[in-house]
Amino acid sequence: MVFLIILTIIRKLKNYSSVFSENQRLEDLWLIIPIILLLFIGFPRIKNLYICEEFNECDLNFKVLGHQWYWTYEFNQIEISFDSILNIENFFFRLLETFNHLILPRKCLIRILISSEDVIHSWTIPSLGVKIDATPGRISQVIMIINRPGILLGQCREICGTNHSFIPIIISCNSIKNFIL
Repeated sequence: MVFLIILTIIRKLKNYSSVFSENQRLEDLWLIIPIILLLFIGFPRIKNLYICEEFNECDLNFKVLGHQWYWTYEFNQIEISFDSILNIENFFFRLLETFNHLILPRKCLIRILISSEDVIHSWTIPSLGVKIDATPGRISQVIMIINRPGILLGQCREICGTNHSFIPIIISCNSIKNFIL
C-alpha cells in the first residue's frame, strides 16, 4: 500500500508513465495468480469437508418428521414409528413434556435424518449442541454421539406458525444394554 502511494507521488512529480499503468500482462497476472492460489488451497479442503460429512456405518439410524404441533420418529431398522405430542397434564417440565419420549443409547454413533410435512421446523437440543432445520421436500442429516445418561430437553426453534414453541422434544439416554432390552 505504501509502495503504491510512493509510486503515485513519484509519477505525479516526474510526470512519466509507470511500468504499472496500462500494462495488460501485469493486470492478467494480478488476476490469475490469486485465482490459482484459491484453487490450490480450496480443492483439498472440499474433499476433507465431504469426508467429514459422510458416515456410512452408524450404529443407529432414524428419521424425524416435523408436523405442525408434534414430531414423528421412525426407526426403519426395527420398523417402529411413533408420534411425540405435547403433554399438558404434567407440570414438572411445563410445555416441554411429551407423551412419548425418544429413547436413545449413549456412546453410539447416531444418524438422524430430518424432514418436515408442512412448514420449516427446527429440531433443537441445546444441551447436545444440535440444531437442524426440517424443510419440506428435503432431507437433512446430523451425526451425533450422546456421552451422558439422563433426560435431554429441546423444542422447535423456528417460527413455523401458531404455538410453534409447543413442539417439545425429550430424549431419554440410557446405556446400550438398557436400550436393547
